[in-house]
Parts: sequence; structure tokens; C-alpha cells
Amino acid sequence: MLKPLEVLALYPPHRGTLGSMLASRTAVAPQREFVVFEDSVLTYSQVQDEVGRAAAMFAARGVRAGDRIGVMSTNHPSTVITLFALARLGAVMVPVNPDYRAAEAGYVLGHAQASGVLCSPETLPTVRDAIAALAPTPWLMLNRSGAQGLPVFATEVAGARGTAPADVETPDAPCVFVYTSGTTGFPKGVMHGQRTLLLAGEGFVQRMYLQSDDRLLCILPLFHINALFYSLAGALAAGATLILVPRFSASTFWREAARTRATEANTIAAVTNILMRRPRSEFVAGHRLCKIYGAPLTAETHQVFRDEFGVATLIEGYGMSEIPGALNNPFEGPHKIASMGRPSVHPDPNVQLAQLKIVDDEGRELPDGQTGELVVKTPLAMLGYYCDPQQTKAAFRDGWFLTGDLAWRDADGYFWFVARKKDIIRKRGENISGAELDRVVESHPDVLQAAAIAVPDALGEDEILIAVVTRSSARLTAQAVADWCRERLAAIKVPRYVAFVDALPQTPTHRVAKYQLRQDPTLRERAIDLGAGR
Repeated sequence: MLKPLEVLALYPPHRGTLGSMLASRTAVAPQREFVVFEDSVLTYSQVQDEVGRAAAMFAARGVRAGDRIGVMSTNHPSTVITLFALARLGAVMVPVNPDYRAAEAGYVLGHAQASGVLCSPETLPTVRDAIAALAPTPWLMLNRSGAQGLPVFATEVAGARGTAPADVETPDAPCVFVYTSGTTGFPKGVMHGQRTLLLAGEGFVQRMYLQSDDRLLCILPLFHINALFYSLAGALAAGATLILVPRFSASTFWREAARTRATEANTIAAVTNILMRRPRSEFVAGHRLCKIYGAPLTAETHQVFRDEFGVATLIEGYGMSEIPGALNNPFEGPHKIASMGRPSVHPDPNVQLAQLKIVDDEGRELPDGQTGELVVKTPLAMLGYYCDPQQTKAAFRDGWFLTGDLAWRDADGYFWFVARKKDIIRKRGENISGAELDRVVESHPDVLQAAAIAVPDALGEDEILIAVVTRSSARLTAQAVADWCRERLAAIKVPRYVAFVDALPQTPTHRVAKYQLRQDPTLRERAIDLGAGR
């Protein structure tokens, strides 16, 4: 196995653009598979040719440097080609969650001022509703056949006329907007340039010790920082193969992993938790999957994936849309299960990827063992929030990005997540982590999902309300939830209110949208008050 720097040294230097890195990898391995999707394969050489024709096609449609083009579809090779082609023109791809409703998609496309939208036949009705009120109205294109009267990406690219435009080579201008999940309200458009994307990919080579013969199974959506900056950019940086799956399917995951000969996959907690609880009859023993990246990963996750599923290495890390790839457990160890890891490093020791510290509310650095806000300084930091200089300024202090996450660092330099600052419940002068309550309640065998929030107390402080989704066959009571907490937590952390709900609101990245719970005026009214009459 080559060291990460040796992997990068296999290829000629690039110039900080997607086009130059693609050309670098193509020069060495033109016939190597780059993008695999269902039964189709695109080699590095074919992708490079497709990107040139797609750039010519977009240019003929009037796309210029700085223009924004929306993409609303499940994972598809056209998304990869479009990202590279727009970057070649100096334009920007704006990926949109394909599960968005019209109002949500309309907000993103309107805020980004998209001049065109590439979408799938399935999302076309939503896109049409979403752009109806936009002026000027963006043009539409389908990424595959499915509706009369609209151009289709493959046909348009094949019919492109003229010479492919030269790469404008603006590595530090925006090339992609990643809209945040909106945990505090309207999503913000996080702007990243090509250099950031490639640095993150090179960092992922280090994080997962990617080799040129690795095959990265991409089950997360390409509007997600993980899929774009780790799976796609990591595969490109290593000169490896990206296997696109339209969307995650728990029932077919192992079958697809075996069929595609995948060696690496990226996950989130929801994915690993689902797979652990699926029938073992779905597992395919002949797979080649040997490494998984995701977070958070529990001791149970490590045990099940290693001992039952035969995946030798699981690496946990931490990043945000604004600062991808900030922390990870070192590939060669030591691994500290459930930690965020140590500051991520680049294969080249002369490139510093991440500096981190824990600070108090005044920005003073705290010693090891004390909880405070995690702040990060990194060349991977976003260029800013699109059309929002005020929020951009508020996100940084003296060049350090304020994550809004509470954490602490141990004596070995590993960081440990505590909670979102806004997920802290203040009760009788004490800070209580909502995330901790979530984890404890979700450990109950009858609980599928839980979310703790603060609700006003008559004395002006906070009381704890826990919203609970039970498993279909469960007959759980509010008192049983409280008793479960009382056995595992200090008395002050036991929730007063328990609300049983059918589902919890989700962000596009599959986290609970607690701000929506806080804004629901009926939730407390529907909850069972275990403190009534006391």
C-alpha cells in the first residue's frame, strides 16, 4: 500500500482547478474507470471528453463565468460532468436536494439567482413549480429522457458544436454553492472554490489512505458536502473510481457493494444504524468493502461492521459545509472510538489543513479537558455565504471559523463532541446537553428516534421536553421514558415533558431540525407533563 503522498506523486502537478487535476489523472491512466453508474462506465479519458463537450454546450446556451446553474436530481453522472464543465467556464453549480418541495427548491434557486436548471424527470414537476415565480425564468434541461419538449443533457452534449472553451483557471472563485441544512432557519449558500474542493480531496486520500485502485461507493447525495468533497474529490485526487448510486437503499446496499466491487464507502450515523438493524439475510459475504468513513461511530458500530460485516477499518471524522474535513481519527491509529479525532492533515507535510482550539465565549483558549466552542482555521474554509456579508462576518473571528459546536480536547490532542451551542438547555443554573439526552433516550429498545428541546419554565428558565418516535410495535409510556433517563442521568436531566410523535422534522442532511420543534406551539400542549401537580 502506497503512502498518501506517494499516491499523489503518481500524477503530474495540477493548477488548483478541477480541469487541471482531471487532465493530470487522465494523462497517467486514461482508460481507468472514473465514474460508474448502474451499467454504464466512464473512463478518465471519456469524462475529460464529456466535460469539454458539456462546457461547449453550456457556453452555447449563454453560460458565462459567475453564472449559477441549479442541479436537482438523485445521483447521476451528469451531475459530475456538469460540475467540471461549469468550473471550466468559471461558472457555479448549485446542487439542490431532490426531495425538496417547490417552496424549498424555489428559495434555493431564487436565492442563488440560477439562470438554468438541470433536473431529472422525477423532479421536473417540482422544479417547474419552484421557478414559476422567478424572473427571469431559468431554462430547463433533463439529465435523461422523460418529457417531451425539453432538451436532454446527453443529446445536447453529443450535439455540441465548436471547440471546447479553454479552462478559465479561476481556482479561488466560487465553483459550487452548498446550501446548509437550515437548522436555524433559511438555508445559507456556502461558497467554495475549486482549490478548496481539491484540497479536501487530497486530504481525503490521507484520511482513508486511498489508492488508485480503490473503488468509492457514493451512496450519499451529491448536494451533500460529504459526497462532493470526500467521495468525488477523493476519488479524483487518488485517480480512483467513483461508483454512483442514485440514492441509498438499505435493502440493496450489500448487494451493490459486492456487485460493484466497492472498497470504500462514506456514511452518516443514520446509514450505519439502519444497516446494523436490517435483516442479516440482506448481507452479501463476498463484498470487498474494507474501509468506511462516517460519523458519529459508536462502539457497537465498530463491533458490528468489523465482526459481522467484515469491514476492517472505520474512520470517524468531523466537518461542516463551511469547513470540510477538519478532524479525523488517524487511519493508522490510534483510534479513539466516538471521538472526532485529531486535526486533519494533508499528504504533503508542507500543507497545513487544519488548526483547532477550544475557546470560551470571549474567545480565550481553554486548557485540555474543559468544554468550550470549537473554532477552526483552515485553507478549506468557505469563501463566504452567498449574498450574506453580515452572516459571513459573524461566522469568523480573527480568521477562525466559529463552529457553534461545544467540544473538549483530551491530553492526546483528540477532540470530543459535546453538543451544539444552541442545543444546550439551561436548567437551574446548569447546562444540559440536548444531544446527550437524545442519545440516552434513543438507546431505549422501544425508541426509534428522540429529540430534546428546551421549553419555557414558569420561573423563567428552561424545562426539558423530549419528542419521541417509538418503534411500530412498542407500547412505551412517558413515565417509562423518564424512568429510563433517571437510571442513567442526573435527576436534573430527566425530562418533564414527553411528546410521542409520528416523525421528527428532518434537515436535508438527515439531522433532526430542532428549530422546527421549538417553533411548534402545539408540541408542549400535546406532551405529557410528568411534573403536573407537583
